[in-house]
Amino acid sequence: MPSTSQSTAATVARWRAAAENADADAAIACLSPDVVLSSPLTEQFRLEGREELGDFLSQAFTAVEDIHFHTEIGQGDAYSLAYRARVRNQPFEEVQLLRFDDEARISEISLYGRPMPALTALMITLGPKLARRQGRRGLAALLRVSSAPVHNMVSFGDRRIVPMTRPRKR
Repeated sequence: MPSTSQSTAATVARWRAAAENADADAAIACLSPDVVLSSPLTEQFRLEGREELGDFLSQAFTAVEDIHFHTEIGQGDAYSLAYRARVRNQPFEEVQLLRFDDEARISEISLYGRPMPALTALMITLGPKLARRQGRRGLAALLRVSSAPVHNMVSFGDRRIVPMTRPRKR
């Protein structure tokens, strides 16, 4: 019988492959029934259970494209994975902190993303998709309309303003 650390490493390998192949069903198979996901965007958005995460993952894999993991650090019941991808042609990098239950299934996922323009692009793309899947077309429209100015300001600042704050070469 494999040790828990071997089983956890096998789950991590399956999770990575599922994400890189945009395979929501394979990703769901890695999850504990009472899994919890914390959003990188807000404390107000938390998903609980395989069913909620399944819908989220199927939509996230259409919004986040070309996932390629580059770093994996793990010990015991916790692993940290990092990948690069794209969101609406924006470069995107995410770190996932995964915690595992006694059966080597993912029980907790905390997400951390950068840069800010990619996060706001994700908000514009994923939020409305999730609302529409729930039959909330009005909320989907509101999310898109209210997120667009934030995305435009962040993108403009990232391209035009932030570069001006770099130290000047002497």
